[in-house]
Amino acid sequence: MSLHITGMIWARPTSDLEIQEGPAFQPDHITRITRLHEEGGFDRVLAGYWTNAADGFLVLAHAAAVTTRLNFLLAHRPGFVAPTLAARKLATLDQLTGGRLALHVISGGEDGDQRKDGDYETHEARYRRTDEFLEILRRIWTADAPIDHAGEFYRFEQAWSDIRPAQKPYLPIFFGGASDIALRVAARHADVYALFGEPLAETRTVLERVRAAVPGARKLAFSWSNRPIIGATEKQAWEKAHDVRDRAIAKLKANGTTGLIAAGQAVNSQRLVSLSQRGEVHDERLWTAMAGVLGGRGNSTALVGTAEQVARSLLRYRGLGISHFILRGWDPLPDVAQYGRELIPLLRELADAEDRRRVSVAIHAAAE
Repeated sequence: MSLHITGMIWARPTSDLEIQEGPAFQPDHITRITRLHEEGGFDRVLAGYWTNAADGFLVLAHAAAVTTRLNFLLAHRPGFVAPTLAARKLATLDQLTGGRLALHVISGGEDGDQRKDGDYETHEARYRRTDEFLEILRRIWTADAPIDHAGEFYRFEQAWSDIRPAQKPYLPIFFGGASDIALRVAARHADVYALFGEPLAETRTVLERVRAAVPGARKLAFSWSNRPIIGATEKQAWEKAHDVRDRAIAKLKANGTTGLIAAGQAVNSQRLVSLSQRGEVHDERLWTAMAGVLGGRGNSTALVGTAEQVARSLLRYRGLGISHFILRGWDPLPDVAQYGRELIPLLRELADAEDRRRVSVAIHAAAE
């Protein structure tokens, strides 16, 4: 099975542990963090979507200009850019990157956050809109003549795009969401289904549920997100984890909160908070305390241990069928450097050894 490692970049220094200052757009920081990922052996970096942040299209355009090998994943919320225009923007960026772009579709799990950009649709309607949006993107990218469309959310006539993605027939689509309607949309459109960092048993259940929803022989790949905390010894790793929690709570209190964020509306957020309430540690080293601190938002669980312990834990998820891992740190720059130096080379080495053993077993079994 293939192994893909994705990191994350921002337009300025960002951390859940420290109050950040400085301009909202810092090209030098984009250059530094992007090159650090490329040098560290990451396959791809994700530019996320926040309602207060710099535009991801332009962040990745800059990132592409300072790298040669690294691939890119753009988080995008349907509903704010017409799909005909989005198709041209995405195709342009894919051409600009030399075919290194993938699209991470986020329908939006929080009503209040959606309204910051003027979106008052319900949760169910947002996913129906995403379904229609993705159908239109692919039609625009593959049409051999201008197209018309009249749907629930979009209507247009004679749409056409001269520019098409460098990747044929279209960009890879990453997709997340744990609700029933999210799974139905993923089953139709996703190439990679993205999961948050839940324990092995829960992850296995989600994979089975998603696979059951996919029609016919269509195959999905799966991505699993985590924020590893690595120490020279297991003891040092856990000390580092507890320091992460203390710093995060101190930051929240400095911002005038109680030190904990309430669970959000999104099903995934609620699942992660529930997980943290059941216990801080699952499967030996999956630490969920930060999901409780951050209200389950984003990628907020951590594998804690030495680089080898964390790598072997990740391989257990790979054994379930996970081929993509989104790994981001709590102290982004130092953690990216550490992952590239200690974790990623070891993870690839162990995965290669595991694949060779599987091939050897299969050959022997066939010969008997």
